[in-house]
Amino acid sequence: MNRNDRLVLIAAAIVGVLVLTGIYFLGRGNEEGERTMDDGRWKKEDGRSKKEGVPYAATQVQQPETFYFDPNTADSTQLLRLGLQPWQIRNVYKYRERGGVYRKKEDFAHLYGLTVKDYRRLEPYIRISPDYLPASTLVKGRKDSAYRKDSTYSNYKKDYPAKLRETEHLVLNTADTAQLQRVPGIGKYYAREIVRYGNWLGGYVSVDQLDEIDGFPQAAKKYFVVQQTQPKRLNVNKLSLQQLRRHPYINYYQAKAITDYRRLHGRIEDIRQLRLSPDFTEHDFQRLTPYMEY
Repeated sequence: MNRNDRLVLIAAAIVGVLVLTGIYFLGRGNEEGERTMDDGRWKKEDGRSKKEGVPYAATQVQQPETFYFDPNTADSTQLLRLGLQPWQIRNVYKYRERGGVYRKKEDFAHLYGLTVKDYRRLEPYIRISPDYLPASTLVKGRKDSAYRKDSTYSNYKKDYPAKLRETEHLVLNTADTAQLQRVPGIGKYYAREIVRYGNWLGGYVSVDQLDEIDGFPQAAKKYFVVQQTQPKRLNVNKLSLQQLRRHPYINYYQAKAITDYRRLHGRIEDIRQLRLSPDFTEHDFQRLTPYMEY
């Protein structure tokens, strides 16, 4: 290459280096600018979200409370205390604004997003004022307006029987569903569950067995007593595997362990003879003992 060609080649190389350097710094500047804009936008959005979230964060309670309320008149503060979510409270307000009325407690179960567990917890505390009953109840088959008014009120009292006082108690194994609904915190659902589970057990031997009912309100236990317990007993030497496993305290593997022990070792004199079986624990023996017969 002659001298002129070399000069041209060197100049072209210098220009190329400058161009690449300029592109690199321009691209980096754009990235930093975009990052700065994104950071600013993120901070702005974050600030807005925090600002928008303050009312609910400041007022929403962590542990739901239970108290008597009327869904037709309860305000947002009360509904938050009951454990409803803000968007559920908005739905309640929208329903009332459109002229919707909760005429019976079952109507509240239609609230969007309300779970079965939440409804069972709230159902005993729902109180619908007679003012929201259908107007037809005032004139149905009666001409005396004073009598009709008293009749409506008596129906309201019939739906919501007077609750027990702090010093009053019910005998757990003899109370029926109507009596059980007089216990604060106990509605129709838990009244039926108490009777159903007691029949399944063969009778309660302790008030603490109510804890075995899913979601049972702890505050209601103090109103119950167990007297002269005579539970239905299981004869472990005569019952078949299928009959044994019907009891809520005996699963399939435990029933099989009992029948296998009878087959291999003969008559069972004490349920603790199965203490070497991996299917039984000391807790199992303690709660099974009152229901065993030999």
